[in-house]
Amino acid sequence: MPDFRDITVSQSVRFCDGSHIGNDILLLDEMAKIPIPREPRRMQCLLLAMCLRGTVSYYVDSVKHNVEPGDLIIINQGRSVYNCTLSPDCRGIGILVDYKFFNETIKSVHELSSLFLFARNHPVFRLPKERADFIHETFFRMKTKIDEPENRFRREMVQAMFLAMAYELSNVIYSVQAQNDSCNTRAEEIFTQFIKLVEKHFRSERRVGWYSEQLCISPKYLSETIKAVSKRTPNEWIDSYVTIELRMLLRNTQKSIKEIAQELNFSNQSFLGKYFKEHTGMSPSEYRRS
Repeated sequence: MPDFRDITVSQSVRFCDGSHIGNDILLLDEMAKIPIPREPRRMQCLLLAMCLRGTVSYYVDSVKHNVEPGDLIIINQGRSVYNCTLSPDCRGIGILVDYKFFNETIKSVHELSSLFLFARNHPVFRLPKERADFIHETFFRMKTKIDEPENRFRREMVQAMFLAMAYELSNVIYSVQAQNDSCNTRAEEIFTQFIKLVEKHFRSERRVGWYSEQLCISPKYLSETIKAVSKRTPNEWIDSYVTIELRMLLRNTQKSIKEIAQELNFSNQSFLGKYFKEHTGMSPSEYRRS
């Protein structure tokens, strides 16, 4: 696996053996080719993948996901992914899509784009067999057209097939979403709002009290609610986002530890060092050298 700083279609095209149209879309017919690394990397494209055999496990923003045959994986732009493990018998397919191509393909289809936002909270879900078969067949039809460089309309044909696939997936997502909407609780809504705030502000705010203020609830109520819904405390969620970001900055940039401390609002380099060692067991310098 090449040492990507971010996961993009253009980087994946360079290093992964697959069928592609420029840097717009890349189809990978083996799960092992999908560029989910061991170390945290930021997804800068849309990833759709389906497990056909065996099992997969991976982390998105510190949450572990387990994948079985028939499961669909959707990872959106901006998510941190890492620690991907495949069983020896694992087989699957994957599509990486640049967001410019994606938005161009689904332009003016408001409901479709909205439904794909559902994947943010459901990065893995089971497809009914007939839907999984449709995705599998459409994937290989797309691959056939992509592998016809002399076809003057191959980009448009691939867009049409990808749109059909997106509609099919969105129909499944819509059904799941409709069921979940009737079961949503106030606690789940608070958890979703809290995670959105953490994703936006963890670089500057690590105080639970600040997040409770934004949600207009007490720190105690926020802590009890998040713990009940997710089995993790607010501090654990905040720390996981900060630690992942620190790992990416230390591994993938040439910034000094002092600069990283300033970027993530640590009072000084020493405090960052203590924080990082407490959560990883290594100092920032040791991690950077490892």
